[in-house]
Amino acid sequence: MSEKHLVKTQWKGNLTFQSEINGHKLIMDAPEEGGGKDLGPSPKKLLLAAIAGCSGMDVVSILKKMRVEVENVDVEVSGELTDEHPKYYEKMHVIYTITGKDLPLVKIEKAVKMSEETYCGVGALYRKAIDVTSEIKLIEK
Repeated sequence: MSEKHLVKTQWKGNLTFQSEINGHKLIMDAPEEGGGKDLGPSPKKLLLAAIAGCSGMDVVSILKKMRVEVENVDVEVSGELTDEHPKYYEKMHVIYTITGKDLPLVKIEKAVKMSEETYCGVGALYRKAIDVTSEIKLIEK
């Protein structure tokens, strides 16, 4: 049987909505110039955060299993929107910035590839609809 997830979202007035996810509350809102009060991130930008978090968690977990010690992992995601409505991301670019000492590029590339091709369900879904590219930046300490 397949696993199912449920997220409940409640309107909080104006353009503000609150989702409850596993007991965690997340406020979403539009920026002031869009008619909101900017009380939280926009739902669309959460798509960028979702792939960053999903793949970032994979990469950190895989690197730990490979016994690769890193000081920091930052994941930056940019998205290009279409010009016409409904505006959606037609391209995303993920930048993995890994900081540490004597970083083994081959293992880091393997960890990123494993996340992108095997483990990150968010990225797998996005890749069915849009162009997702990535790069790795290493910062040696």
